[in-house]
Order: sequence, then C-alpha cells, then structure tokens
Amino acid sequence: MAALFVLVFLVVPLVELYVLIQVGSAIGALNTIALLVVMGVVGGWLMKREGLGVVRRVQAQLQAGRVPATEVVDGFLILFGGALMLTPGFMSDALGLALLIPPVRALVRVGLARRLRARVVGRHGEGRHRRDDEGRGGAGYLDV
Repeated sequence: MAALFVLVFLVVPLVELYVLIQVGSAIGALNTIALLVVMGVVGGWLMKREGLGVVRRVQAQLQAGRVPATEVVDGFLILFGGALMLTPGFMSDALGLALLIPPVRALVRVGLARRLRARVVGRHGEGRHRRDDEGRGGAGYLDV
C-alpha cells in the first residue's frame, strides 16, 4: 500500500512534469498551455455529455425495475476520468479522456469485474451457501 502512495503522489507527478517540460520544449510554452486548455475543454464537454447519458440510462433501468449496475460503474469511471482531466498534465489528461470514451470504459469495466470476481471467488469460493432458515419453513420473509 505504501508503494502505491509513493507511485501516485511522487512518481506520477514527476513523470507528468517531465512530459510537460519535453512537450513545452518541443512546441513552445504557449502552445503547451493552449493544448492543455483545449484538452480540458474537450474533456469537460465529454464528461458532461457522457454523464448525462449515464443519468438517463440509470433512470431507464430503474423505471424498468432493473438494477443499473453497469451504469453506476460507468458513472464512477466518468467521475474518475473527469478528476484526471482536472489534474494538470498530458498523461492524466490522456487517461481521463480515455475513460470518457464509451468503448474504452467498457473494456475497463470488464477488467474491473474480472478482477473483483477473482478476488471474491478466491476468498470465498464459488457456489451458493444455504442458510439455516432457508428451505425448511424457517424465518422467511413476510409481505407487508
């Protein structure tokens, strides 16, 4: 866990700074700033568009009586992508923009589901476990 904090709070900002300096020396300081601003504007527009789309899909799923699990994960990925867009730097902007693109988000969602499933199944095993109060007329649920 400590290595993750070192990576996130020390290594990533240093690499972002290095990339900014390299891009700035290649295209100039004003062009670098302009490019960052344009990426921020495009990211903000994409975040708004994709976020509103997710809200509409969540409402449709709820009205249909279904759990909007995919849409909720998409919403979190859009939020994370937007937060990355607010972080100055080309790498974070590129990752944030990628998370705002639906096909990329779908790949990330599938990867996250696989990883979560492996962790849950790895810890608890597969299959359904029967509780003592199921199936024998025990403490069931009452419809009120």
